[in-house]
Order: sequence, then C-alpha cells, then structure tokens
Amino acid sequence: MGVLNASDDRAPIMAIETTVPSTKPTTLAAWIKHLDDVLLPVPQTSHERVCKAIRDSRSSLRDIAELMQHSPALVLSVMREANSQAHGSLSGPAENLEVALNRLGLKRAEELLARLPSVPEKDIPVALRQLLLVSQHASQQANGLFASRLARLWQDIHWGSLLFLSPLWPMAVAYPKLLEEWELRVIHKGQSARKVEQELFGVRLLALCLGLTEAWHLPIWVSQGYNLLLSEQRLLVKALRIAREDDALRHQQLLDAEPNLRRWLNQPANTVLLAHGLAMSAQESWTCPHTERWQYLTALYLQDPLSDVQQQVHQQAVTSARTTLMPDLWHPALSLIWPWHVQKIHRGLLPAAPPTAEALAVWRKRCTELLVEPSRFANAMHLTTCAREALVASGMQRVLLFMADRALSTLRVHQADGLPKDAANLSLDVVNSTLLQRLLEKSAQVRLTPDNHAQFSALLPPTLRRLFNGEHLLLRSLSCNGKVVMLMVADQGGGPFSETTVQAFGKTAQCIEKALYSFTNRSA
Repeated sequence: MGVLNASDDRAPIMAIETTVPSTKPTTLAAWIKHLDDVLLPVPQTSHERVCKAIRDSRSSLRDIAELMQHSPALVLSVMREANSQAHGSLSGPAENLEVALNRLGLKRAEELLARLPSVPEKDIPVALRQLLLVSQHASQQANGLFASRLARLWQDIHWGSLLFLSPLWPMAVAYPKLLEEWELRVIHKGQSARKVEQELFGVRLLALCLGLTEAWHLPIWVSQGYNLLLSEQRLLVKALRIAREDDALRHQQLLDAEPNLRRWLNQPANTVLLAHGLAMSAQESWTCPHTERWQYLTALYLQDPLSDVQQQVHQQAVTSARTTLMPDLWHPALSLIWPWHVQKIHRGLLPAAPPTAEALAVWRKRCTELLVEPSRFANAMHLTTCAREALVASGMQRVLLFMADRALSTLRVHQADGLPKDAANLSLDVVNSTLLQRLLEKSAQVRLTPDNHAQFSALLPPTLRRLFNGEHLLLRSLSCNGKVVMLMVADQGGGPFSETTVQAFGKTAQCIEKALYSFTNRSA
C-alpha cells in the first residue's frame, strides 16, 4: 500500500491495506436484482411536505411534482413505481414526474411514501447525498445551457439529467466504500476503469447503470447516454478533435464533411450526457483535462466560443450551489471564489506561509502553559482549548482535536477551528476506518501528501475527508499512561505545509502529551 510520511522520526511508520467487502454480487443480473431491492432514504422534511400536499385537496399534480423535485430519490421512487405498473402497456413508460404521478394516482403515491425510509437529512449516507448533489448540479447545467434553446424539450432535458446517475444511488446506500475506492483509483490515480471495475464489481459500471435504467424504464435519454459511453466512444473522440479547432468556420467545414457525425452530435439526447460530463469533471477540478474535454464538446454542440461556454458553466455552478450547498459536501462552485494564490496553494503549487514572529510568540506562550507543573488546568476542556490555540498560532488553518472513549471505539470532537460550526459536534466510529484503528493502537503521526493521499485518504471516514479537502494533512494520536486518549487532525487549508508549522505541530504534540500526563496524575 505504501509508506506513510512521518515528520517525527520517533513516530512509527505504518503500512495499511485496503479491505473491500466480500459479500457482494458479482454478475450483472445479481447486481441489478440486489440494487433494485434497495429502498432509498428520503429527507424527513421533504417527505412530510409531500405527504401534506397529497392530502390537501387544493394541491394539483404539478404542485406535488414541484415539491418532490427537491428530493431526487423520491422522484426516482415514484417514476420507478409508475413505470413498473405501466410496463408493457401501449402508452409506454412515463418520461416525466407529472405523468408518473397521474398514472400512479395519489392514493398509491401516498402508499409508496409510507414504504420509503423517512430520516433526517444528516442521517442519509454522505455518499448518497454527494451523488444527489452532483445530479442536481448536472440538472442545473442542463437547464441553464440547453433548455432555453430547446424549449419544447425542456422536460426531457430536466428529468433525463436529474436521473442520469440514479443507477448509482442505491449503490451509494449499500456499498459506499466500493464507489469511493473506484473514484480514488480511477479518477485520482488514473488506473484502468475496466480493471478496477472487474476487481470491485465483477462487471463494468456503465453496463450496470445501463441495465438498471432499462429495468426501471427510465427516460430514454438516460439509457442513450450510457449506450453512447459504452459503444460510441469513437464518435466522441472524433467530435472532440473537431471541437479543439480554434475556428468556428473550420468546425462547420469538418462537420459538413462527415454528415453522420453531424447528425449524431446534434441529437438533443446528448444534452443530458454533456451536462453530466461538465458536473462530474468539475468535482475533480475546473482546470483538469476531463473538464476541458466536456467544455470543448459543449461549445461545439452549442456552436458557441469556448470562453462563453466556460462563463455560462461557472454561472450555472454558482446557481446550483445556492440551493444545494451543504457544509459536509463538496460543490465545485466553492473553488470558483478562491483567489489565484489560494488556488495555487490548493493545487499544490505553493507552500503555505510560515507563522509570523508574533504568532510564534503566542505559540511558545501556550506551549509553556501546557508544560507547567503541577497542571494549571481546571478540566479537560480548559487543557484542549490551550492546545487548540497553540496549533492555530503555529500556522494551522483547520484543526480538530478528538478525545477517545474508554473502549477506543468512538472519537468525539473536543475542539475545532477554521471549520463549519457543526464540525464541533462530529463523532467518528473507529470501526469504520482502518487508519483510525491503527492510530489508536499507540502514539503515531501520519502525514498525507500528494504521493500517498489517494491511497490513505480512502482509509479515513468520508466526513473527515470532506472537512479537510486537499492533499496535505497531518494526523497524530497522543497517549497518556500508555493508552491513546486524543487525536489531532490539522492542515493549512489543504495545500502544502510550511515546514516551520510541521515542526511546531510535532513540538506541540509533545507538550500536549506532557500536559495530559500532568493533568491526569495531578491528584497523585
């Protein structure tokens, strides 16, 4: 798996292997059957609002459909139910939510709602909520870029883009770690998708998505998108070569020379795929090759200059973030507001600035307070407050200090700085993270860098990864009387560390350990 970098020579070096759940389907038919049985959780507030509207005789089907749109998982459940009932009928599957509600009827819609898990939004798996956010971002891109130009097809564009990733939603509930490992290995490490998917799923992920869209009788543009990715990639490559030409007149000449390619490119169904390409690649970076490719293809489809398309895409991302942004989820619109020097730090081009002389003076003062004997601290919160202030003064921009319970099974935040307010209430189950388990065995320090980030961030709880986005992170467990009692997690905004701050982090950890010992044994 690799070796963890440690900034303190005395900290043990650990090698940890990734584990993948063994009890999972391995054939396409088994996967489809298994995921078809998964009930998607619905946010409690949306569930209650829709139930109330259904019972209100003044609510129209359009009113109810509009309320349901705020919960994509609910939309999918309703359309699946309606289309399963209508399968084989002459009318064909419902292509939008209002038609699905009309076919299902309000009584059966209410019965369906009663079967679905209704839970507080924070209790819905993070992997599912992140996928739903991407789907909503893609829907916004599709509506903003294409729906106004193809007004008669706006419903096809809207529902196709919202539901395109829906085959992965039950996977995010049943096997979130598989999806996370796929993302790390294929997107971030550049490994072969075919090889990784065969190892993780036993089948191609695109084939599984296509199989589910057909089993659920989703809008035809969804399955067309997956068919294109599976069997028409050659056309995508040819279109991309034309799109990279600078001259719009040259675009037209090349397309005129290949009428089959022009007809294929101009299919309205491609809007759904283009919107998802833009939304998903932006999750990685606004400047990565994947994002550039989808922006070029969109510019060719719209016959607009690339710069205009990029501006529109950024605007639609911001519009999406205004309605879907959540503190523990990543939305690419966040990075659009970073100043250039901050973007360079986050992209690993520049290290963070070292702490000022004034800050280092505060750091020394707090470390001295930690070392005073007998302990001057009235309680553990008093001690950890001093520890947090020392870490911030050393240059750390985001800090979490966890205390472990007696069984070393749970970590609860004692101090937080530079993070959303709800981070102060964070609790982590150690059993879900191999890396945390090893850190709690004995005092150790782990330094994540771009070289090992893809390997080891997979072993951290998803919530922790999202709070500390970036490729540079320090974790250190602290012991007292031979047992780990505290975990420190800190970074300098996700970019490269100042080595002065790294050295201060190690010194601070030693001071905190001495303070913990003095505080714990003060009565003796």
